[in-house]
Amino acid sequence: MMTKVGFLPEETSSFVGRRAELARLETALAERRMTTLIGPGGVGKTRLALRAARAAADRYPDGAWWADLSPLYDDALLLPTVSDAVGLADHTLRMPVEALCEWLSDKSLLLVLDSAEHLRAPCSHLLAELLTTSPGLTVLVTSRQPLGTRGEHTVRIQPLPVDGAPDALQLFEDRLRAGDPRAGLDAPGDRAAAADICRRLEGIPLAIELAAAGIGRHTVAQLATRIGTRFDAPVDAEDLTASRLDLLADDSLWPRRHRTLRTTIGWSHELCTPLERLLWARLTLLRTDFDEETAREVCTGGPLTPQEVDRALQGLVAQSVVQRDGTRYRMLDTLREYGRMWLAELGEERAAADRHARSFLGLARRAHEGWTGPDQITWYHTIADTHLDLCAALDHLLAHDVAAAQEMAGRVGFFWACCGHLSEARGYAQRALESGPVEGPHRTRLQWVLGVAALLQGDFATAEKYGALCTAIALYDHDDEGMLGATYLSGLTQLMNGEPAAALEAAERVLRMTETAPPDGGPDGRRATATDCATDTTSELTTSESGACGPGACEPTASEPGTREPGASGSGAREPGASGSGACEPGASEPGGDSAPLESAHRLRCRLITVFALTALGRLTESGRAAAALRRSCERGGEYWTRSYADYQLALIALLQGRPEASAVHARAMLAGKHRLRDSFGIALGLDILAAAIAAQGAGAQAARVYGTGHAYWRMVGHPQRGTPELGPVRETCELQARAAVGDEAYQRAFERGQADNAEVGLAAALHSDLQL
Repeated sequence: MMTKVGFLPEETSSFVGRRAELARLETALAERRMTTLIGPGGVGKTRLALRAARAAADRYPDGAWWADLSPLYDDALLLPTVSDAVGLADHTLRMPVEALCEWLSDKSLLLVLDSAEHLRAPCSHLLAELLTTSPGLTVLVTSRQPLGTRGEHTVRIQPLPVDGAPDALQLFEDRLRAGDPRAGLDAPGDRAAAADICRRLEGIPLAIELAAAGIGRHTVAQLATRIGTRFDAPVDAEDLTASRLDLLADDSLWPRRHRTLRTTIGWSHELCTPLERLLWARLTLLRTDFDEETAREVCTGGPLTPQEVDRALQGLVAQSVVQRDGTRYRMLDTLREYGRMWLAELGEERAAADRHARSFLGLARRAHEGWTGPDQITWYHTIADTHLDLCAALDHLLAHDVAAAQEMAGRVGFFWACCGHLSEARGYAQRALESGPVEGPHRTRLQWVLGVAALLQGDFATAEKYGALCTAIALYDHDDEGMLGATYLSGLTQLMNGEPAAALEAAERVLRMTETAPPDGGPDGRRATATDCATDTTSELTTSESGACGPGACEPTASEPGTREPGASGSGAREPGASGSGACEPGASEPGGDSAPLESAHRLRCRLITVFALTALGRLTESGRAAAALRRSCERGGEYWTRSYADYQLALIALLQGRPEASAVHARAMLAGKHRLRDSFGIALGLDILAAAIAAQGAGAQAARVYGTGHAYWRMVGHPQRGTPELGPVRETCELQARAAVGDEAYQRAFERGQADNAEVGLAAALHSDLQL
């Protein structure tokens, strides 16, 4: 759930009691820079921290942000997880901790780290650095034990009171009604039996919730009797009917004084059917929220058929072992721990990890194939949202199947590079390359990913090296797609180094070499190159005195891209898979009526290099027509990533041609696409060009605010303003025009307001629209 500024998870069930604890936390957050909620598993630390953070969020100008650490099995992804949580997508070669410290150094925000007990030392070390370098940072942590960080203030969380206060009984009744709205404590003796259950469970919220979930199979009185029998029975290590959790529990994680929760979870486990228990164990491999299809892929095997997985999953939901939110499911970390112990007891750890890795390798393959299709945005978000599972699968494959690891790292690497996970893209690519001498297309793709990641981090020498290597391999293998990809990497490196003529010459040559069909009606039966597009007599970029683009070239005539309501159809905001004028589905006809195959991702990117190069060389008319033709090719397939960069080029071209109104239209179209892709780097570029277009129209204060928002996005990616060399003069002119229009003082006020805005708020203001993902 987005707060006014920041992100906190949704509360999906009622919150009961805890008034005294909330008051203590309110005081602690106001007076202390680091507060840790400590207490046993299941006592309600997460819910209390969430409620306290939401109550305090408005006190922090830069918001309240939540990082869930429970899916992390070690500290390898601790920094990326915290960086993601606070909106940092670093594109530099700096150490990740250095980038995070710099990002937070001037912010006043609340950071919540949930479930830190298994990473106490790494979290303590990280927080010590962050609190030292970020004077406006306040930290709230949940953990079963203190972290030991200097200045840490601890608040111990006790179970709900069971004598004299109605909180525990109210929680039992709330969860009872949540499972069945018709249920209640209306029958004679029910309320007394429920109170006895709460006392037996010592007021531990998770234990009470699990017990309430068991009502569907018993009356309240029967449940009280069964729980009483279970808790009164002595634990015998020789008794195989005893709760397996009692026998397996690690006392360092489950102190003996918390036997109540352990016994309750074991009792809930025994209420499950054998197949539900098996699914419980196998689901623990999933680090992130999952859907039914993923559960089937990861957990099917032996007696668990796909149909049985579906049935068992619904059984676990009914037992409150798994939580459901719409079509997504998740398991609490306390219950996941128990399932993992059972998985080890069953001897299935390796087999389960193999299935998990195979499932996410399949997801990586489907995402890679779907990159240029109508579901590109859906795949983009899926890869981002399953990041921890993809990393876990890669770690397993690197240890057990190097060829599969190389394939997977190559297929997800470009996604990661695009959505800000550059360190992981480069790190996993390097590890996979070093893990074995496997040759073939997967290794070549890995080298390409490594080059792209290096380029985006500003390491041009490494990018140039891998561009040359990929070119040589593609030539040797007579691999057209490999040659197109290598030319994109080398061409972009040349553009960044100020060599547009070399980039254009290579891109044009390779586009001709790899020609197979004419999707855009190129002459001589060839697919159209940038030069063909530039000399096309069809006016793809017809302009009027106002500078607006003609039909079919850039934007729909109904409304400006980026200003329509979220989800509206049209070239600027079409949902993946949706049909719309000028956005044909695969296999459909071009506006001219000729059917044409869709182009590959590498070919579209190579065409993009020609557009950038022509613009850098000042051949603006050719570049404009080439960009419009490229945009149309992307639109036909539902491709957004390259299309938005075509929009960016159309905005830059229009600005350089003295048509700022048209430039602003194209810039907003670019920003709408990049926002849907969560591409902070692309948004930063787009805001710079939009600010320049606004400044050129004489709106100095508005331009300054947009420019300030752009600077905020540049800080997100850790770079000063980046881009090809021709952008420097454009930015300088923007600032001079804006200052001249409103004066230095007004310019500075507007600029600082844009910098201080929440990124989403600033972007929405720039687009005159409340965008939603």
